[in-house]
Amino acid sequence: MTTPEVHTAQTRLEFTEEMKGYVTPGESDYDRGFQTGREQGNFLMFHLTIKIDDVNRFVANPRHEATAEGYAQCEALGGTLPVERGVFNLFVDEADPARKRMLYRLFLRGAPTPCAKDEPLTLTGFKEIKDDPGFDIWRDATTLFTRILRGHVGAAEEARAEAVASGIIQIHPLDFLKQMTTFEVDGPTTVDRAAAFAKFGKLFLGSLWDVYARDFTASSPRS
Repeated sequence: MTTPEVHTAQTRLEFTEEMKGYVTPGESDYDRGFQTGREQGNFLMFHLTIKIDDVNRFVANPRHEATAEGYAQCEALGGTLPVERGVFNLFVDEADPARKRMLYRLFLRGAPTPCAKDEPLTLTGFKEIKDDPGFDIWRDATTLFTRILRGHVGAAEEARAEAVASGIIQIHPLDFLKQMTTFEVDGPTTVDRAAAFAKFGKLFLGSLWDVYARDFTASSPRS
């Protein structure tokens, strides 16, 4: 069965995502930042609503870019930090066809702490989607390698930016189940809404298939 086309009128989709983990101030390595942060109790979480204003455009654009609204929370960085502007990219292609990334860039309103110095901050992170040995699809799709940068830093400036903290945050299973209940679609007709949701699902599941089914299809016996 083919997926029905969404009409030219804009059809919107949004969902809420919550991730939790640990970071270490002054650390640049993700794994060390997570381990030390957990030992020291430097908890970091964010609560985001991902908003796609036009599902057709989102699916057609290879950057698959949406906006992110919400807040991050970390006592070491001053408590609750509202997102002034956020960008989310779903399954961005890398040079290797067996590898994709989900990207997050959140411009946060700073807070007066020894780490943040009452300056704006940027939370930047990526989920690495690649097929390693073993069943790693859940870990890849729910693990965000996270860095906090001083100032509001774009992608082109990131290599030269000062890292305030680094670590890893994850989607916990119960939070993932809750996330599945938050999807909302808004469009002119029921057909438009259903088609938009189907196109988003096809992009999401198809991208995972492209990565994780590669080895399976290559090794399957042929008649």
